[in-house]
Amino acid sequence: MKTAKIIIKTKNHKYPIIIGNNLLKRLLNILKNHSLNFNQCLLIIDKKVPKKFIRKIKSSLYKKKTTIYLFDSKETNKNIKKLNKILEILLQKNFNRNDCLISIGGGITGDVSGFAASIFKRGIKFINVPTTLLSQVDASIGGKTGINTKFGKNLIGSFYQPSLVLTDIDFLKTLPKREIVCGYAEILKHSLIQDKKFFLFLDKHAKKILNLNNLLIQKAIYKSCLIKKKIVEIDENEKNLRKVLNFGHTFAHAYEGTLKFSKKLNHGEAVLLGISTAINFSFNKKLLIEKDYILITNHLKSLNLPNKIKNYFMKKDINKILYFMQKDKKNKNNKINLVLIKKIGYTTYNYYAEINNLKKFLLNELNN
Repeated sequence: MKTAKIIIKTKNHKYPIIIGNNLLKRLLNILKNHSLNFNQCLLIIDKKVPKKFIRKIKSSLYKKKTTIYLFDSKETNKNIKKLNKILEILLQKNFNRNDCLISIGGGITGDVSGFAASIFKRGIKFINVPTTLLSQVDASIGGKTGINTKFGKNLIGSFYQPSLVLTDIDFLKTLPKREIVCGYAEILKHSLIQDKKFFLFLDKHAKKILNLNNLLIQKAIYKSCLIKKKIVEIDENEKNLRKVLNFGHTFAHAYEGTLKFSKKLNHGEAVLLGISTAINFSFNKKLLIEKDYILITNHLKSLNLPNKIKNYFMKKDINKILYFMQKDKKNKNNKINLVLIKKIGYTTYNYYAEINNLKKFLLNELNN
């Protein structure tokens, strides 16, 4: 595939997602072509981004006044203290509303950077350069920003759309396999909630995609972004349909919180585990047809993806998992809101589960 472009059009904003190889060298021209003018910019760069990419970005922005802040992108750093540090830099350098903040990193870096951009002087230009597969197919699209608290994930944040998303596939070649699996979780999720043909494509080519076959990975990224574009454009602020993008995530966030956002389970792995749990719960409640249940479970097993909570938790963890699920922002009336699946491509996003019912189900999962 050649360089591809997707235009996101929400009610109040329009911006491009550009997908391709070796895009960093053309960064300045891409900014000009999309009328993105600014005098100075703050580059918030994930510490794990290789120096060769940082050099490319700096040389491409040689005409701009730039400040670099290296960010240690861990879930435990997605907090108010790090947010304040970014805001202090913007204030000290006297940034104005016509200047720009550029995030270069994964979903954590993008979430914190986007939130800072949304609240500094009530909003400055924000450009997202996602460097992980997860952020390229999910976190960088749709305008969700936020930070964590001790009560749970993303409970403080905003909806703030970027001015540009630049998805350079070259970044992926520097990532460990675990990070590629992490991103694949969101690609798989998009296929399950919207597109059976895409799921069957993944089922056929998943191993090559995970090994970063250039043509197939770009096609998977592009298709995944198209699915999220369709949903975000209909429901930007997650009032109804956009809730389907949380498929597996209510469980996933609780799993992460229970493990204190440790390296034992990264976000994408938690999402895969959450998808597996949501599939099992859907089948348990006679919502998911057996044929598709078998297809999905076989897919997870054939790729050796996380699919058993007993590999991560014990009975003593169940109450803590439920505690975090109860903190989810989509809940109502002391019931837990879940996105469940009826068949591949069709979901229900307003299923409210009783806590005792969930507890019984999770205990049963530990025994399987």
